[in-house]
Amino acid sequence: MHAPEPTLFGLLAEFDTPQALVDAANAARVKGFKVMDGYSPFPVEGLREALGKPRTLMPVLIFCGGLTGCFTAFVLQTFTSGGHPTEWDAYVPQWFNYRLNIAGRPFFSWPAFVPAMFELTILFSAFTALFGMLLLNGYPRLHHPLFEVKEFLRASSDRFFLCIEATDPLFDIDETYAFMKHLNPISLSEVPQ
Repeated sequence: MHAPEPTLFGLLAEFDTPQALVDAANAARVKGFKVMDGYSPFPVEGLREALGKPRTLMPVLIFCGGLTGCFTAFVLQTFTSGGHPTEWDAYVPQWFNYRLNIAGRPFFSWPAFVPAMFELTILFSAFTALFGMLLLNGYPRLHHPLFEVKEFLRASSDRFFLCIEATDPLFDIDETYAFMKHLNPISLSEVPQ
C-alpha cells in the first residue's frame, strides 16, 4: 500500500526585478487567471492592481473600531459622572448615579471627556488593526506550501515570485506551465500541497 500522490498547490515563477513581477502579473490577469499572488521582499507599486486584487477593508474596519472606542469613552464618562438626564434616574441604580461636583463644573462637562475619548479611539483602532489584519490574512497559518520550494527562501531578500494556484478555474498544469515559461522567469517550480 503506497501513500497517495500529493496534490499540487500551484506553479511558482521567480523573477529578479519588481517590474518583471508586475509585468508577469499583468500578463496572467489579462490571460484570465484570478487565483494568484505575488511575493516580494518589499512593497511593489502597482502589484496589487496587476494581480487584480480589490482594495482591503482595513481602513473601514479601523475607522469603525476607532468610532466605537470614542463612543464607548463618551458614554462611559457621561453615565459615571452623572451627566445623564434626570428623567433616567428611575432606571439607573442609586450607587451608579452618584454625581460629583468637581470645581463647580457642570455634571455633563464634555471637554473633560476628550483625553479619554482620544485614548480609547486609539486603543480600539490599534486592536481592530491587529486582529483585523490577522483575520483577513487568514492567520494563524503556521505552514504554507510555498515554504517547501527551495528558491522561495530568497523571497524575503532579493527575489520576486508569482504563484498561480491550482484552484484557479483556468489552471491546467501543461498550459499554465507553458504560459509561465513564456514570461521568462529565472526559475519555474511546482509547489506541492
